[in-house]
Amino acid sequence: MVLIDISVVFAKMKLSYDSKEWANMYTIIYMKADYEPWWKFEGWEAYIQTEDTFDTKELFERALQQKLAHFRSSYDNEATKEEQYWAFWSEDESFYCEACDDDAQVYHGIIACKIEEK
Repeated sequence: MVLIDISVVFAKMKLSYDSKEWANMYTIIYMKADYEPWWKFEGWEAYIQTEDTFDTKELFERALQQKLAHFRSSYDNEATKEEQYWAFWSEDESFYCEACDDDAQVYHGIIACKIEEK
């Protein structure tokens, strides 16, 4: 099952589509931006704070649940999409956006990437 654009993952890891190195790879991406992680606007990769890759599904699932529990205990609000994207935020964490001429919300996003060989 592919839950994120594979070309982005391959490009970051310098793997080719023909390589078997990518089979059964699991990654958790944490990004911090002024939009939810599922939007993935152009250049979204610049907002990545951490990227953790796991060799087994079990380690990946355990780490994902720990990370989600941490963010749930740290932020007042949560939204999820497609069971692979989570956004966390608190109303008091915002910044002034000159381009918008208004305050912009800060979102802490989690993206769960699963690439499983079929």
